Amino acid sequence: MSTEQLYLDSIRRQFNAYKTLGDHCLQQLTEEEINRSPASGSNSIAIIVQHMHGNLMSRFTNFLTEDGEKPWRQRDLEFTAARLLQPADLLQLWNEGWACLFTTLDSLQPTDLTKTVTIRTEPHAALDAINRQLAHHSSHVGQIILLTKMYKAENWQSLSIPRGQSRSFNEKMGQKT
Repeated sequence: MSTEQLYLDSIRRQFNAYKTLGDHCLQQLTEEEINRSPASGSNSIAIIVQHMHGNLMSRFTNFLTEDGEKPWRQRDLEFTAARLLQPADLLQLWNEGWACLFTTLDSLQPTDLTKTVTIRTEPHAALDAINRQLAHHSSHVGQIILLTKMYKAENWQSLSIPRGQSRSFNEKMGQKT
């Protein structure tokens, strides 16, 4: 397998891991928590998801042939809470954005990674543009995790190894080998 194909497989797994973390957070939240802004001037989870949706749709629609900042995208509106989002509406935006990304990643060939794509007319190697998006979206998933953890407090459902359970987890992992 080529290094380029290994990269495509790896980047898909990385994006999927972050989507899964976000999925687990969104499943824990109420409508009020989704729309809550933690401080004046800060973004609610709904706004973060709206922004991620707009970014994913813009960047990965016609990834190799059009500028990543589409004329139809209204980025500034992504950061407004024009209406409260219901959990089902939030999940629809979340899943649609990720589906656009994964459809594009699945269509890429190893030779596409060195092609030039543009974002706001700035040229990037496709590989660099993908890496840029992984960093961008992982940071937003991190924001969603932090806010969810704050809102759920003692009702937080851990996304990894719960506190105080590392030893038993490691023992279980050791038994699998």
